[in-house]
Amino acid sequence: MIEIKRYEQNPIVTPGVYSWRKAAVFNPGVIYENGKFYMYERAAGSLKPFQTSIGLLESEDGVNFRPVSDKPVFTADMLGYPMGSVEDARVVRIDEKLYMCYALQPYAFDCWPTGYTLPDYYPEHYQEWKETKTEPMITRSGIAVSDDYINFKQLTYTTPSEIDDRDNALFPRKINGKYAILRRPMQYVGEKYHTQIPGIWLSYSNDLLTWSDPKLVAVAENVEWEGTKIGAAAVPVWTEKGWLLFYHGVDKQSVYRVGIMLLDLDDPTKVIGRVKNYIMEPEEYYEKYGLVIPNTIFPTAVIEKEGMLYIYYGCCDTCIGLAFVSLKEILGLFD
Repeated sequence: MIEIKRYEQNPIVTPGVYSWRKAAVFNPGVIYENGKFYMYERAAGSLKPFQTSIGLLESEDGVNFRPVSDKPVFTADMLGYPMGSVEDARVVRIDEKLYMCYALQPYAFDCWPTGYTLPDYYPEHYQEWKETKTEPMITRSGIAVSDDYINFKQLTYTTPSEIDDRDNALFPRKINGKYAILRRPMQYVGEKYHTQIPGIWLSYSNDLLTWSDPKLVAVAENVEWEGTKIGAAAVPVWTEKGWLLFYHGVDKQSVYRVGIMLLDLDDPTKVIGRVKNYIMEPEEYYEKYGLVIPNTIFPTAVIEKEGMLYIYYGCCDTCIGLAFVSLKEILGLFD
């Protein structure tokens, strides 16, 4: 079994400082460029409503982060939804542009933690859900673009408005001249879709604006720890052996764990390697107990630097942790 080493002073990012991030910070997108780490945190200022936006932090060492701005860099208001939430940034650079995949929940809702499983959400008393006849808590995904790390503008939606589709992650390189994105459409289950629980899907695009119908990549294989759904976690990492994909699996007790698989470099709908067991599960206090969802490790960024992988992950939808493992050791699991 490989050794994944948690940073001894975890969590590395915690709530506070500004009103819009005083309740929780979690599920960050991270990119490393020109000797600096840029982190795009999901932040909440309260539980009533539980409204999240995306803020920016930076670091020279990948461990000690500081805020870049006293305001979020991306909000649902920028998309025309002033009481909505944007969530779970996953960030890549392609052809000199910085692209951020995000999830959007368009209207306000309240969050009531249960302390033992998923929280209860209360959207019913916010009239927008009823007035627009929108399915409560539905999530649509999209891409925002920036030239300077801070100023983002909406580029496109990557999923239809009528289905719940999140965990979108762009591949950091074009594949055979096309952009590729991973998805997790919740409604794509049943005989027609060849899976009984939500799985990982992939779509292509020539221009980032129009996307192909998704193809199924992977479904749950290990009921014990991925028995309710799986989804892409971090942006896929290019390696000579294949695209290294960290993904999350959720069991029937709503425990979130981390698995890995290798996707073919030229056709990432093909899984060429998959580790049967999870590689991370909640162990530390900050991974077992938190403000929103207990027993949750949710990595949304993996950065390769000098042969080491920096794994950034949300802890219980409350704070952000960091772990390290060598790329060579991870790839050795597929030999």
